[in-house]
Amino acid sequence: MSRLYIAEKPSLGRAIAAVLPRPHKNHDGYIEAGNGDIVTWCIGHLLEQVEPDAYDEKYKKWNILDLPIVPQQWLLTPRKTAKKQLGVVRKLCKQAGEVIHAGDPDREGQLLVDEVIDYVNLAQGKKAAMQRLLISDLNPAAVKRALGKLRSNRDFIPLSVSALARSRADWLYGMNMTRAYTLLGQKGGYRGVLSVGRVQTPVLGLVTRRDDDIANFIPKPFYELFALIPYQQQEIRARWKPSESCKPWQDEDGRILNRKLCENVVSRIKGQPAEVTASERKETRQAPPLPYSLSALQIDAAKRFGMSAADVLATCQSLYEKHKVITYPRSDSRYLPMDHFKQAGDVCQAIANTDSKLLNAVEGADTSLKSKAWNDKKVDAHHAIIPTPKSVNSASLSGGEQKVYQLIARQYLMQFYPAAIYSEAKLEFTIAGGLFVARGRQLMSAGWRALLGRDEPTDKEADLADKVPPLEKGTVLTCRDGEILDKMTEPPKAFTEATLLQAMTGIARFVSDSSLKKILRDTDGLGTEATRAGILDILFKRQLLMRQGKSIHATEAGKGLIYALPNEATYPDMTAHWEHQLQDMADKKCAYKPFMDALEVQVTQLMEKVKTSEVPQSLRDLKSPEPFKKRRYSKGSGKSPTRSSSSGKVRSPRRRAPKKTD
Repeated sequence: MSRLYIAEKPSLGRAIAAVLPRPHKNHDGYIEAGNGDIVTWCIGHLLEQVEPDAYDEKYKKWNILDLPIVPQQWLLTPRKTAKKQLGVVRKLCKQAGEVIHAGDPDREGQLLVDEVIDYVNLAQGKKAAMQRLLISDLNPAAVKRALGKLRSNRDFIPLSVSALARSRADWLYGMNMTRAYTLLGQKGGYRGVLSVGRVQTPVLGLVTRRDDDIANFIPKPFYELFALIPYQQQEIRARWKPSESCKPWQDEDGRILNRKLCENVVSRIKGQPAEVTASERKETRQAPPLPYSLSALQIDAAKRFGMSAADVLATCQSLYEKHKVITYPRSDSRYLPMDHFKQAGDVCQAIANTDSKLLNAVEGADTSLKSKAWNDKKVDAHHAIIPTPKSVNSASLSGGEQKVYQLIARQYLMQFYPAAIYSEAKLEFTIAGGLFVARGRQLMSAGWRALLGRDEPTDKEADLADKVPPLEKGTVLTCRDGEILDKMTEPPKAFTEATLLQAMTGIARFVSDSSLKKILRDTDGLGTEATRAGILDILFKRQLLMRQGKSIHATEAGKGLIYALPNEATYPDMTAHWEHQLQDMADKKCAYKPFMDALEVQVTQLMEKVKTSEVPQSLRDLKSPEPFKKRRYSKGSGKSPTRSSSSGKVRSPRRRAPKKTD
């Protein structure tokens, strides 16, 4: 009885076929192995959600009165470029004795193949017996190991339901909100798409509020005070810690706002005894950072090389699929299965062969060391991004591929280096009844930090431990003088690609509802590893975000949209609610229908508000995006815009692949 493997992409299909018995026969859209097993593949999503006019012809014309559009029976249609391959999969499914699901090891990879299985009406018996193949490394040894660990596809149904709910919910919310606010903008004279999404809009809101904070910032003076205490050949600088009675002269961050208060303290401590009332010296250990998830890698690559999130993802896909030198890149995990630990020597050798710049780092690695990254309990469908045991000639890699590979490899090698050891010192002085604190931190043993480049950020407190001498409690010195530093508050910094990605992964601190912070921390923020690059790309293409050098700002249209939308659409709180329920769905704690029913009610209410509202002031007189062709419709005609800012055409926001819909 022949087996049919359905992979997510041709590269994965070829990797599976490579370990099946030979000889192989290459056919159009599939490979036949020597034992009769067949490997076929999707080309990403073979199916996409239909446009609204597939549900009713009237939706071809964008009309505010037709909203909300709520499908009663959700439809999928073959992508134009995928019809032929869908036909191949359909035919092979009918012929196969057993079907193996080999989608990528994540929520969307599960749905991608499951929806094809449903669409081609696979026989119920075959569907019930389907098995799941989870591959995160395309090299033959890893694929063989995965083939020996097949699981029932039924185990993953909740994951698929969660992805389906997310996909449909994004369509329902995004399609209706985008049409509603694009039509409002059109009434105000704006000729572009005002794209609204469950994730993209809170990101736009984040940037808009940061821009506003910068624009409205008023600098204020504040002061820092240090006691200068001579000791032997050096001078200890101890910072003043104001008492409770000084709170009226401090801001919410504890900064001192009154210079005369500082001057008064200086006059009181000058020449006075400085008694050590607490003395502490300790050795601290800093473990190596965990291997990369995609977001962590994108953040570091943006900081070090100025690479965009989309560039990093594309580079990773090439390193994974074309060169097979890294594991599955769309991972949100930073942990590794214990099973991989025994490959450490082979992986390190592959790193040395691929990147000569890391030769010394490999030679210094101790593969008997086991960092906290090796943890089966924290690994599910996929693990952290690491190099594979395969090596290639570095000349075969592009410049970008070399940079990204080196980052991934270096982070992996750090797992086989000891902790960095610091000496930390702290002295507390009492001078004229006031408390003054001196701190220092000195790197004693570099450990894994020896692998950091020269351009890595330095520790501000490093190398100061020697300036905080080991004084005994009760020691009395003399305060020579006080020093007042005049400072000014600074505006927050504009977002860069790196800091915006950091904000998206650590979005909990930006929510307005404190009860949602934990949910967002647990679900790893706004969007997913696979969607964050695409979300930013959409906002740039729609000209709602723009770049100025390394800084990212909201455009006038972007700001206008955020000011026009209800708060619930511009903060990440709603996403937290969704993600919480979607995760519960994946964990069998929550059902699909109540989630979708509640969303339908919410979207209906939002549409009613839009219908009864005037064009918001922020959407009036906005400059339309460029380039722009002369419109073929009269102002307020209700027809959809015919041109967008960058892609050259605008239709309702098509939901092609759930991986890119947030």
